[in-house]
Amino acid sequence: MAITPAEIKKLRDATGVGMMDARKALTDADGDFDQAVELLRISGAAKAAKRSDREASNGLVAAAGHSLIQLGAETDFVAKNQEFVELAEAIVQAIDAAGVDTVAEANDINLPSGQTVAQSIQDLSAKMGEKMELVNVAHFDGDAHIYLHRRSKDLPPQVGVLVEYVGADPDIVHHVALQIAHSNPVYVEPAEVPEEVVDNERRLAAAIAREEGKPEQAITRIVEGRVNGYLKDVCLVNQEPIADQQPTVGALLKQHGITITRFARFAAGPDPARR
Repeated sequence: MAITPAEIKKLRDATGVGMMDARKALTDADGDFDQAVELLRISGAAKAAKRSDREASNGLVAAAGHSLIQLGAETDFVAKNQEFVELAEAIVQAIDAAGVDTVAEANDINLPSGQTVAQSIQDLSAKMGEKMELVNVAHFDGDAHIYLHRRSKDLPPQVGVLVEYVGADPDIVHHVALQIAHSNPVYVEPAEVPEEVVDNERRLAAAIAREEGKPEQAITRIVEGRVNGYLKDVCLVNQEPIADQQPTVGALLKQHGITITRFARFAAGPDPARR
């Protein structure tokens, strides 16, 4: 049967596909609009499957309320696409309303469009020809502060920090969020570092010291110094503040009566601070 330009336009407007794909879908569906939409979704899913071994290591971060997400794409070209940005905003708002804190739970949430998060991402991925995925999700129930960082003015935020805290000085918490974005700690304090991680650092430090030819009687001291250096690097409270004269972030927090209970830091694209 003959497919009219109006029918092609209607399908393109509804799905965002190109003219040739819309014409083919309508032809294969004998002009049935709903069946053509279904054929395009099946085709899009097949194309997405072929992209599954590619990495969605670029993208953006978005936040709402007490929630933070990282939505991945393959390139920064897609990361700054308005539809991609709007989808990320819709997703994080739905996650905050639902109060979920895992990717699996988030993917099952329904968006205002009626589709799940997972289906919405898959449909946009099929439309834009790039792998996309919800990479990270965080939601905190306590008092929370959000910081989003743009690496470039022409890109959306690509580093996001969500900090949960107890205290009454949000300005100091903001400084701590900047610290986390810049210095990428892994833990709040040394007590959170797993014992096996510390033991492995000791083992490596001893092996390095012996490889460097350090005297055996000095190994213990050298090892403890290097382990303390490691804990200073990965523990937020042990780090030197980037914007204060206090000796450590922990001292800064104590001075202002702030306790950081937990934090999340997500980064899309190239991240110089990534461990």
